[in-house]
Amino acid sequence: MAQPEDSAQSKLEQFLGEYLDTPSAKQCTERPLPKRKPIKHILIGSLEVVTSTIHHLQIIGYANVGDWSPLVPTGNPDEVMSILIRQILIQ
Repeated sequence: MAQPEDSAQSKLEQFLGEYLDTPSAKQCTERPLPKRKPIKHILIGSLEVVTSTIHHLQIIGYANVGDWSPLVPTGNPDEVMSILIRQILIQ
């Protein structure tokens, strides 16, 4: 009975065909990658304050507006939340 990996490899070979000789993702990641850890930024406040802060962080080059989660109501009146998760290089 074929192992699930063998079956997946076979399907991959059928899909890739002539491109099979290109380096695989595993081969490309054999080089040590810099160590990164996530940091989560959470903005909670009025719609105007959270939106203004997100735009200010884009202006100063920290994060694009599109990097933030959509605004979500917190359950408190006139309060929303948005989250940004970044990967920070640890040296």
